[in-house]
Amino acid sequence: MKVIVTKDYAEMSAAAAELVAKQINDKPDCVLGLATGSTPEGMYAELIKGYEAGKIDFAAVRSVNLDEYYPIKPDNDQSYRYFMNTKLFDHVNIDKANTNVPNGLAEDAAAEGARYDKIIADLGGIDLQILGIGQNGHIGFNEPDTELVAGTHLADLTEDTIKVNSRFFASVDEVPKQAFSMGIGSIFCARNIIIMASGANKHAAVAKMLEGNITTLCPATLLNLHPNVTLICDEAAYNG
Repeated sequence: MKVIVTKDYAEMSAAAAELVAKQINDKPDCVLGLATGSTPEGMYAELIKGYEAGKIDFAAVRSVNLDEYYPIKPDNDQSYRYFMNTKLFDHVNIDKANTNVPNGLAEDAAAEGARYDKIIADLGGIDLQILGIGQNGHIGFNEPDTELVAGTHLADLTEDTIKVNSRFFASVDEVPKQAFSMGIGSIFCARNIIIMASGANKHAAVAKMLEGNITTLCPATLLNLHPNVTLICDEAAYNG
């Protein structure tokens, strides 16, 4: 695992955006695996700046998002489809028909997981997957457990994750208790992975991942098995 330590969140965001921009410029029709939440938000802002400056062209880019709450409508301002539209897609020249987010209203969870994994396979796999890391070491909504699911699936969120995510909602009661998430196998289909971490509250999870030991009780540790992972984190997440 390659490790890049930056001074702060702004530098972390810029460093991640630089690697994403390189991927797009090297392969204009690349497949990006995208994440949501506060961690990648600054990176998306930097990518928009790059597009506006004429340095990045999203016209041929395809994307698959890591996860989506369930149940939730795509136009709900807390949905991850809404997040991606407002934080990136609405501001660059990407074709939204080439962007994919799990269906937060799917009636058949198993069928939706299979459909989403087929999309990834039909695209030829993911060229570059963006990940954040939860305080408990989750990636996507693959929460710590004795067993993990390989494919895209409907996951039950832990109380800790619900509590952390409640900062985006009016109250903790409004946070969905489930979400569709790429599984570990879906994530590992990516040829390259960037995992981002910012803040001292992520230090314990980052330190556990960097120990090199593998445990499903800290899903991020499984990234040590992937040949092309880059951790980009700020000093607070790295040093605690």
